[in-house]
Amino acid sequence: MATGKINVSVDNIFPLIKKFLYSDHEIFLRELISNATDATLKLKHLTSIGEAKVEYGNPIIEVKADKEGKKLHIIDQGIGMTEEEVKKYINEVAFSGAEEFLDKYKDADKDAGIIGHFGLGFYSSFMVANKVEIITKSYKDEPAVHWSCDGTPKFSIKKAKKVDRGTEIILHISDDDTEFLEDHRISELLRKYNKFMPIPIKFGTKTETLPKPEGAKEEDPAPTQEVDNIINNPNPAWTKQPTDLEDKDYKDFYRELYPMQFEEPLFSIHLNVDYPFNLTGILYFPKLSNDLNIQKDRIQLYQNQVFVTDNVEGIVPEFLTMLRGVIDSPDIPLNVSRSYLQADGAVKKIASYITRKVADKLSSIFKNNREEFEAKWNDIKIVIEYGMLSEEKFFEKADKFALYPTVDGKFFTFDELQEKIKDNQTDKDEKLVVLYASDKEAQHSYIEAAKAKGYEVLLMDSPIIAHLMQKLETSKEKLSFVRVDADHLDNLIKKDETQISKLSDEEKERLKTNLEEVITDKSYTIQMEAMDSNASPFMITEPEFMRRMKEMQQTGGGGMFGMGNMPEMYNLVVNTNHELVGEILNTKTAKKRERLINQSLDLARLSKGLLKGEELTNFIKRSYEMVK
Repeated sequence: MATGKINVSVDNIFPLIKKFLYSDHEIFLRELISNATDATLKLKHLTSIGEAKVEYGNPIIEVKADKEGKKLHIIDQGIGMTEEEVKKYINEVAFSGAEEFLDKYKDADKDAGIIGHFGLGFYSSFMVANKVEIITKSYKDEPAVHWSCDGTPKFSIKKAKKVDRGTEIILHISDDDTEFLEDHRISELLRKYNKFMPIPIKFGTKTETLPKPEGAKEEDPAPTQEVDNIINNPNPAWTKQPTDLEDKDYKDFYRELYPMQFEEPLFSIHLNVDYPFNLTGILYFPKLSNDLNIQKDRIQLYQNQVFVTDNVEGIVPEFLTMLRGVIDSPDIPLNVSRSYLQADGAVKKIASYITRKVADKLSSIFKNNREEFEAKWNDIKIVIEYGMLSEEKFFEKADKFALYPTVDGKFFTFDELQEKIKDNQTDKDEKLVVLYASDKEAQHSYIEAAKAKGYEVLLMDSPIIAHLMQKLETSKEKLSFVRVDADHLDNLIKKDETQISKLSDEEKERLKTNLEEVITDKSYTIQMEAMDSNASPFMITEPEFMRRMKEMQQTGGGGMFGMGNMPEMYNLVVNTNHELVGEILNTKTAKKRERLINQSLDLARLSKGLLKGEELTNFIKRSYEMVK
């Protein structure tokens, strides 16, 4: 039996490992399973190139918990280690066997599939164990080895009786970490981190029901048998070629990823690139709500089928973090804990590729099946609008397939919309004015007024639409978005050369004075307009710029304009041709005039959604009195 001292730079490295190596102690199981997978994949590689003269077979990794003995076993049937290799790879902390292996065989096969590059992974065991044993036998014809360490720099190494190839790690779990001996906790961690590892992982057994034998009676119980409980899927959909998968395969994998998600995804995007970096994965467009926050952090990041994190900020452009799915890349740089991403050029290239791939997929659906694209628009528009706002390259591509729906359920691309509006606009050189509504019900009267004049009204109701309109106006020439209840509308749907005011200039001035005496609220600017006599007597509009700035403040964009809290400003547009307006002007008593003005103003405010609380209660009471 030989003894020795682990070759480390400081004697007290184990307390440091225990406390600081990983932010979360549960990571130890992921690291040990990763090492076992590495050992198995190394053997597969060596047998495939003829260097290992053994049968690869159908190896598995087994995890066993011994509650009474307070031990956890991780057993593989991989490459194993000789005594010399144990001394080199285990006793020299942070010397990575995987790195050396990759370097040695880098020209033999580029797809060795080796996970570990860190060397410190094995030592995460000491975060939960006060003693660790390794019993290992190499695929080479050499004696088995038993290594043991009690969490100090001292170790022992001796020959072992193990006859089968592979490695068994035995963790003597400390009293503070006995949770890692519980079946449910182990299952939870294996499913979290190792659900898609490339080697089958066994944890316990399960009961499987067999078909009833011929001639069995209906009431006879079906026979059962105990089988290995394999908790992972070694061949997940993203590791396969897109040509080998059908729509059903993608949907089945979505349910595997999100078993509690009952709605089907709208469509999937298969990522598969090997140059200038390696990346595979599948992204799904789920049905989205207008809440931009609750949807995030549903994409899972893997490194060679080992789960790393579901915080993919930096890898996936922010606007795509509302999607779901898997991204797997060995080229994503990670720190020793594999928990946080480092910003570098490779990451930016990956983000750019994903953006382009998503844009190409959306463009393809739009071109090949526009009807389907339109049917799904409301469920995907948040992602597309967010992308157009935040990613210039995505904006350039999306400009060809982003849709602008109307209040009547028609859909236009921007180019189609531009042509249609130009046809309706008499002065072709004037700025192109696009009318839109943000709430079809609340702005119904304004929408009807615009449609009566032959204008197309868009329905733009997403929470970030104000920001997107601002971008479109700066990127397009001579373009202006105007909501149907905005003051700019006066020049569009109210101005009619055939409408002549029934009131003289002197009567208009008198009417305005009467109105100003009653309407003391300074947030209203009174405007006189000659309109169709069937149009509303009073109509409230709002300055487009001020209203849009308020909307952008509400969605987090107001601060960048330095506007502070925007004041309330409205225009009260008075139809001088309406019969009621004439009665207001000609009524003999001030009390009746005041009542007519207040009632008409409140009706306009009600239509605009501005009448609330006590004012609404008083309006209802006054209305009942008038009816009575």
